[in-house]
Amino acid sequence: MESGHVFPQLAGIYAALGPWVEALLRVLVGLCLVPHGLRAGFGYFPNTGVPINSTKMLAEVIHRSGYRPGKLWAPIIIATELICGPMLALGLFTRLAAIPIAILLVLSVVEHIKDGWFWNTLGVEYPLIWAAAAMFFLIHGGGDISLDALIGWEF
Repeated sequence: MESGHVFPQLAGIYAALGPWVEALLRVLVGLCLVPHGLRAGFGYFPNTGVPINSTKMLAEVIHRSGYRPGKLWAPIIIATELICGPMLALGLFTRLAAIPIAILLVLSVVEHIKDGWFWNTLGVEYPLIWAAAAMFFLIHGGGDISLDALIGWEF
């Protein structure tokens, strides 16, 4: 087991697929934010279980949750999801885009911890995994298959 792999014969496959799997994870983390921003900010995807369908409603909920002023934070959250999410997906200024995303998701973990573990009860399971993935890109950057790599810019 010289290569450190259980199956050393697969080392070439791991090396070849690693950057693609990393890019897939980055794209999924970034793009999964977009529907949330569209729903909360503009009312898209009605009847999906959350009654928030406007920036005003999101601001009210955030304000009641103790993040004041909600009118400030609601547009910041929506912008994070709709601007930074696609930037992360593209791997464009990845670490800069990942900062507000990681903060948003860590705060989501803090907010949902009271609801228990399971995602289907609005628990911490889903935002915790998502936050960890966002932090991965905050630390590691966009990777070999990213616009950052293409333009030669890595923050």
